[in-house]
Amino acid sequence: MAFFKYNKAIISGITSCYPENVIKNISASPVLTEKEAEKIISVTGIRERRFASDNVCASDLSFQAAENLLNGLDIDRNSIDVLIFLSQTPDYLSVPATSCILQDRLGLSTETAAFDVALGCSGLVFALSTAYSYVESGANRVLLLVGETMSRFTSLQDKSTALLFGDGAAAILIENSKDRSDSYFSLRTNGSGADAIKIPSGGYRDPANSENIKVKRFDDGSLRSGLDVAMDGLKVFDFTMNEVVKNIKSVLSYAEVTIEDVDMFAFHQANMFMLDMFAKKLKIQKKRMPTSIEKYGNTSTVSIPLTITDAMQNRTNAIENTIMCGYGAGLSWGSALINLENCKYYDHIEYKLKL
Repeated sequence: MAFFKYNKAIISGITSCYPENVIKNISASPVLTEKEAEKIISVTGIRERRFASDNVCASDLSFQAAENLLNGLDIDRNSIDVLIFLSQTPDYLSVPATSCILQDRLGLSTETAAFDVALGCSGLVFALSTAYSYVESGANRVLLLVGETMSRFTSLQDKSTALLFGDGAAAILIENSKDRSDSYFSLRTNGSGADAIKIPSGGYRDPANSENIKVKRFDDGSLRSGLDVAMDGLKVFDFTMNEVVKNIKSVLSYAEVTIEDVDMFAFHQANMFMLDMFAKKLKIQKKRMPTSIEKYGNTSTVSIPLTITDAMQNRTNAIENTIMCGYGAGLSWGSALINLENCKYYDHIEYKLKL
C-alpha cells in the first residue's frame, strides 16, 4: 500500500494563473446543437473555460504564476533547491525538459535540481509528494510549477471532450519549517485502464504520420485525429466512483483523523456530477468543498491549486486540514491530507499576453 508520511515540509504559498481568453460552452462546439450543449453543461457544470492564445505555452502560464509567487513572498531565488515542472503539455516533445527552460527563465541558481513530471489529473498529488520527499531528505525549498494547455489536444468536434478541458497554471512553494505538521499521502495506480483517457498517436509507440493526423468521423458523429485526446467517459466514471472516496477514507484512517476534522476538500475538477456524488458519499457540506469547474473547466493537474486559490480570494479565515484528491488518466489516483495553516500567500491572476 503506497502510504507516505512527511513531517518537515509546509506549503508557504500558492498562486494560480489562467489565460484571458474566455470560451463559452454553449457555442463552443460546431457539432453540438445548443440543446445538446446545454444538456452537457447541466451535467458537467462547465459553463465557460479559459484557452491560451496560440503562441502561449503551459510554461508561459507557469512562469507568470512563479514570478507572482516568488515576488509576493520575497523569496531569494538562490534559495530554491529543487524545481519540479508538472505537465502533460511541455514546450517540446521530450528534449529539452521544460523545467530546465524555466530554471533559466526564472533566474534560479545553476545549483537548482530541475526536472519534469508527466502525469494526468492525479499528478498534483503525486508531484506534491515528490516535493515533500525532497524536503524530508534535506532540501530547504522546492518550487512546484504546474501548467496545462489542454486545449492543444482537444477536438472541439469531439462530443465526449469538446466542452470539458481548459488551460491554466499554478506555482506552489514547499519549504522546511519549524512550524511544520504531519502530512499524509495515499497514491494508487491501475495501468490496466490506461486506454480510458488517451492520445493514441504522436508519441514513439505510434509516431505522427500522414494517416493518423487525419481527422476522422466516429459513430457518434464526433471528429478527431489520432493527436487528439479520446476518452471513455463511462469507464472513467466507474473508476472514480469505485476508487476516489475509498482512497480519501484510507488516507484519513492512516492519519487517524475523521471527515469532521477536515476544513477543505479540494478535488480535481472533473465534472460537477462526480463532485456532487463525492460530497454525498462523504457526507460533507458544499461549503467545505469549493469548486472552480464552472469558470475554468477541467484543467487537469492544475485544477486543485486553481480551486484552492479561487476559493481563498474572498475568504478571511485561514484553512488548516485540507484534503487534496486527484484522479484520472493512467489510471492513477491519490489523496493527501495537508495542513495549510502556514500557507500565507494565495493569489489568483489572469495571464495577459504581452505583445
